[in-house]
Amino acid sequence: MLDRRTAQTFVELADTLVVGFDVIELLQTLAEHCVDLLDVDAAGILLADQRGSLTLVAASTEQARLLELFQLQDEEGPCLDCYHSGQMVTCSDLAAHPQQWPRFTAAAHHAGFAAVQAFPLRLRDQVLGAMNLFSSATGVPSPENTSVAQALADVATIGITHERTLREHQLITEQLQHALNSRIVIEQAKGMLAERGQINVSEAFVLLRTYARNRNQQLSAVARQVINQDAIVAELLYTQRSSPSDRSDA
Repeated sequence: MLDRRTAQTFVELADTLVVGFDVIELLQTLAEHCVDLLDVDAAGILLADQRGSLTLVAASTEQARLLELFQLQDEEGPCLDCYHSGQMVTCSDLAAHPQQWPRFTAAAHHAGFAAVQAFPLRLRDQVLGAMNLFSSATGVPSPENTSVAQALADVATIGITHERTLREHQLITEQLQHALNSRIVIEQAKGMLAERGQINVSEAFVLLRTYARNRNQQLSAVARQVINQDAIVAELLYTQRSSPSDRSDA
């Protein structure tokens, strides 16, 4: 069963590797597939900007998003260690090793997570970011799940650097910076929709994503329209009132 689902996931991710694909959408899809496919409860993905500073670009749940932001603000956690070392980081029981990341461990327990595993987004010697997988239960991840998770992270890395591996490093970092800037615009649009529609930010993200998918537009482009044009805000809110709400988180 896992083999068939794994194959389907890789096919779906591979389908996004075309000219002009949306990096944010690829990584959001990756985070959600990790939860669906692997024995984890949440996932988050961080990318490095032009200065080498990590920024959150995708999260499968609101709890994971907040924990990743805490990790970045506090400059402590497995994803940071993974990014700086370029190696996988695993902690099967955060409570058993509280001294490793004391503040992150406390925040993780508050969010309902007891174990974590981080995978590098690495192409040869270049580390572009890291992917965190969170579990509510303790336990050592199976070798099979670990292999699949790293393979998924590798697919994302290939996607990010698609058609750019022979170009100068500056071109790659510019594309990553564009993705990070797009995420800021998306967060602003989520907040605007949430405030005007009296809904939570997770529901606002679902509205943005569904609208973009239904009209074959990039998520970041729709977010900019929300910020710049009141008409699209009204249309999105009308869609929210007239159709069932998807409960996915971002």
